[in-house]
Amino acid sequence: MKIGILSDTHTKTERSRQAIEHLLEKGAEFLIHAGDIVKPEMLQQLKDSGKRYIAVYGNNDAHLYELHDQYDLVQEPHHFKLAGTTFKLMHLPFYMSADTEIVIFGHTHTFECDFKKGTLYLNPGEVCARNKPLSECAILEVTTEYLNVTYYARPVKEDDFQEQHFSFERV
Repeated sequence: MKIGILSDTHTKTERSRQAIEHLLEKGAEFLIHAGDIVKPEMLQQLKDSGKRYIAVYGNNDAHLYELHDQYDLVQEPHHFKLAGTTFKLMHLPFYMSADTEIVIFGHTHTFECDFKKGTLYLNPGEVCARNKPLSECAILEVTTEYLNVTYYARPVKEDDFQEQHFSFERV
């Protein structure tokens, strides 16, 4: 299963739209937003994708609580199972224990892909391009034997995403 992951969209609705479209073009079957959604339009973009999705509240998302019942919003840390794999989703990297197979987080605005003792820690970076001139996202492909991550980064003044691949054998 291919899972599209994005985080820290903040107020950049066009960059969010481009990231979601790119993830869908790359075959994402499920979408995860790791927080700091900020604008309701981002939630609507996820919903309009036609794919199942989940989004976690970030430290800039308290005002979205009034929309909780309209979208698939969760509080951190949120544990769930997808593609026969256990996940923990959060925005703030406070719950970084290896109690699931995959830990997805945001907040730092920095791409991170680290496999330690059978747990993949994944931060897709920032869509908003606030801390650097890159809009970032990732796809996690879960197979029975491997966890494959493709990191995408698009310079804000360009149309195309560059990609980098990582593969980890499941324990």
